[in-house]
Amino acid sequence: MEQELLFYDTLREGLWVSVIVSFPILAVALVAGLLVGLFQALTSIQELTLTFVPKLGAIVLTFWLSMGFMTKTLVSFFQDRLVPLIIGG
Repeated sequence: MEQELLFYDTLREGLWVSVIVSFPILAVALVAGLLVGLFQALTSIQELTLTFVPKLGAIVLTFWLSMGFMTKTLVSFFQDRLVPLIIGG
C-alpha cells in the first residue's frame, strides 16, 4: 500500500513539474495569439502566416529565455525525487 502511495505522489509531483515547466511557453503563446488575433480583427488582414510567425518567434524567444529555469526545475525533480527511488532510498 505504501509503494502505491509513493507511486501516486511521484506521479502527481511529476505532473505538477510539467505544468510549471510548460507554463511560460503556453502563457506567451496565448498572449501572442490574442494580440495577433486582435490585430487581424482590427485590420481585416486574414493571412495565415501572420498568425504563425509571430507566435513561433515569441515561443522560441520564451523557450530560450526560460531554458535555465526549466533545466533547474527538471534536474531538481530528478535528483530529489526519482534518483532516490531508483537507487532504493
